[in-house]
Amino acid sequence: MKNILSGLTALVLIAFTFSNCHKHDDELKGTGDLVIEMDNHAGDDVLVFGSKYVTAAGDTVQFSTFNYFVSNFILVKDDGTEYKVPKDSCYFLCKHDDVDSRELVLHNIPAGDYKSVKFTIGVDSLKSVSPIGERTGVLDPTGGAAGMYWSWNSGYIFVKVEGTSPQAPLNAGTGERTLEYHTGLFGGKDSPTLNNLKQVTITSSSESARVREDHKNSEAPVFHLYVDVLEMFSTPNSFKVADVPTSHAGAFSQKIAQNYADMFVLDHVHNHQ
Repeated sequence: MKNILSGLTALVLIAFTFSNCHKHDDELKGTGDLVIEMDNHAGDDVLVFGSKYVTAAGDTVQFSTFNYFVSNFILVKDDGTEYKVPKDSCYFLCKHDDVDSRELVLHNIPAGDYKSVKFTIGVDSLKSVSPIGERTGVLDPTGGAAGMYWSWNSGYIFVKVEGTSPQAPLNAGTGERTLEYHTGLFGGKDSPTLNNLKQVTITSSSESARVREDHKNSEAPVFHLYVDVLEMFSTPNSFKVADVPTSHAGAFSQKIAQNYADMFVLDHVHNHQ
């Protein structure tokens, strides 16, 4: 009899716990914040401008600029349902020399548990051709996007990498052996161009980001991503700096875009509570 009662007690506890968990999920309400933290690296090392790193092809490189646009965020819950962050709330320009720019805060996210985040590297075609008055903040070519916009091509530079390498040819203008990779192109407005927009999906196989109504700012869950600048030179198109020290809007930009498509990887998800 004692064993039967113990068994019944255990079943009741299990049912109560399951019921409470299920009820808790059903009762999630309101909105909260979610943070995407970009932690720039060069291979296994934290990226430091002026430090020396070695590419997949064996070239020594030093970086002085590493900027990139990310946009069009979509969050995926544990049950597979998606939430698209309003477009005007999710264009970000991340600059390595501006730490604050690399902490992206998504506001007013419906409460829930999110296992994945999807986003675009670059600025989509619709926004790129929209009236200039609708492109403010980091999208303002004369303001926040200064240096990240081709006025001659009416398009944004999605990823901008600059630096030096002893393997690069001497630049007569600067007197240095410089490397320069400015990658953009969204498919063209008046005539077709390459489309170097790249889609990224980051999924946590363990802990999900728990967005809750009372979690704002420093209490918000964090997707902590590593961003590896050396992927610019690697898979699937490894190349030597001596062969391609500079790339802008030419055909080779497509190969660089294919390379940086996988430079974002998940380090961990952090929930404060």
